[in-house]
Amino acid sequence: MMKRLATMFLILAAVLVIFTGCSKSAEKDDNKLVIGIDDKFAPMGFRDEDNNIVGFDIDYAIAAAEKMGTEVTFQPIDWKTKEAELSSGRIDLIWNGYTITDERKEKVLFTKPYLKNAQVIVTLSDSKVTALADLEGKVVGLQSLSSASDALNASPIKEKVKTVTEFADNVQALTDLKSGRLDAVVIDEVVINYYMAKEEQTFKVLEESLAPEEYGIGVKKGNEELLEKLQKSLDEMNEDGTAADISKKWFGEDKVLK
Repeated sequence: MMKRLATMFLILAAVLVIFTGCSKSAEKDDNKLVIGIDDKFAPMGFRDEDNNIVGFDIDYAIAAAEKMGTEVTFQPIDWKTKEAELSSGRIDLIWNGYTITDERKEKVLFTKPYLKNAQVIVTLSDSKVTALADLEGKVVGLQSLSSASDALNASPIKEKVKTVTEFADNVQALTDLKSGRLDAVVIDEVVINYYMAKEEQTFKVLEESLAPEEYGIGVKKGNEELLEKLQKSLDEMNEDGTAADISKKWFGEDKVLK
């Protein structure tokens, strides 16, 4: 009987060691910031031809982390669940063309705005859609649970649109636009400017925009300490020219808000 008990104790001890080891390995490294991104959101954060994650926000985050004395790792996430990923602790920051809105302020802490943007309407270059009113009876695409969706919902034209088709990312929406399955796409101006430069003859952007907006970095509610450290590093990057250099690399000019 004693031998059985001793054997069972050893087995339980071994199992406990295994689970303890697994638990420790699953813990997040406190010296590394995990940043949630949409890896198809060029030029802010996306994959290049070699599948490396690159972009303005990527360089911006790496430079900020260096000033904070920490490292970063970029975690592609489902953009629809970004706030849930942050509140659960699976990521430390939402940093990838993340628009500041009053609704989002209720869920996350924001840094000061660092870049201006707008939600615009893009169509094919030969489309007969030339004004916002021309969207009446048309099929419009956009990224699901994005600020593009918020902007369209706030516009009177939404009630006149035939169908709104939602996509996981902007790349899929633009692909359907080029194939003729959509008449127009609501998209970030920063994003479509990138694709317009690559496919100059493919798209056109309507002069009327839906909503001006600003990008910020989302921090988990209650983590004011991280917010303060991050904002300090961003301010330093503005002062020493680091932010301007990164902006010129990706946009050809200094567009960072001071």
